[in-house]
Amino acid sequence: MSTTSMETSQPASSSQPPRLAVRTNWKLPDVVSRRANKGRRRRIRQQNGTYLDLLEKEMNSINKKVWAIGPLNSDTKGDKKKPNSCKHRCLEWLDKQSPKSVLYVSFGTTTAMADEQIKELAHGYVERVKEFGMVVRDWAPQVDILEHPSTGGFMSHCGWNSCLESITMGVPLLAWPMHSDQPRNAFMVTNVLKVGLAVTTWEQREQIVTSSTICKVVKMLMASRKGEEIRRKVEEIGGAARQAVKEGGVSCLELDSFITHITR
Repeated sequence: MSTTSMETSQPASSSQPPRLAVRTNWKLPDVVSRRANKGRRRRIRQQNGTYLDLLEKEMNSINKKVWAIGPLNSDTKGDKKKPNSCKHRCLEWLDKQSPKSVLYVSFGTTTAMADEQIKELAHGYVERVKEFGMVVRDWAPQVDILEHPSTGGFMSHCGWNSCLESITMGVPLLAWPMHSDQPRNAFMVTNVLKVGLAVTTWEQREQIVTSSTICKVVKMLMASRKGEEIRRKVEEIGGAARQAVKEGGVSCLELDSFITHITR
């Protein structure tokens, strides 16, 4: 897949975050509530600074503290390569590809698509890359795939773990949320952090995403000036996130503060 700069039109997006259903009888499970009251938050300040500032203000008003510790996925980017005997076959395939040329596609373990949508998805790739690449039907080492230098993008359902892993590894996203927290996560990725593009808007979730739309958004991420800007942004944020968990980083300092607090 070429990475030559070219201008394309902006794919569908929304300037407002998706609405969440309101439940008047909603209550946190006790274990979650206790953890919230203790102020333990697994977040990255570089990504959630505004939210954490607001949370700290509210928690401080009731004499509770907040510690921002994360990201919690392994900081392996740039580490020495694993022995070939330990490698998943998809990583061996990635070793043969050009840098940032592969689009990784995964929608998690609970996503179900209509047959018509699956066909459009497949046709969209054929139109853009002229080949399918590699299909992995069993478990795939997602973090290893995302940190591989050949991986240039991630089409995702935007589950939070997937978002966090992709951003931490400096890989831009194509956001295609399906349910639950995914629409809000996708909005953060595309509109707040600006480290990805929307495949379709949440308001159009009941409509079939055509192969031409898929082809267009893949081209924009992988082979356009806008895609290059997004890549630079996510690499910057990813670098800050990885730095946070190293010795002397903000996450380590927060963890030290937490340990000091509970052992005083």
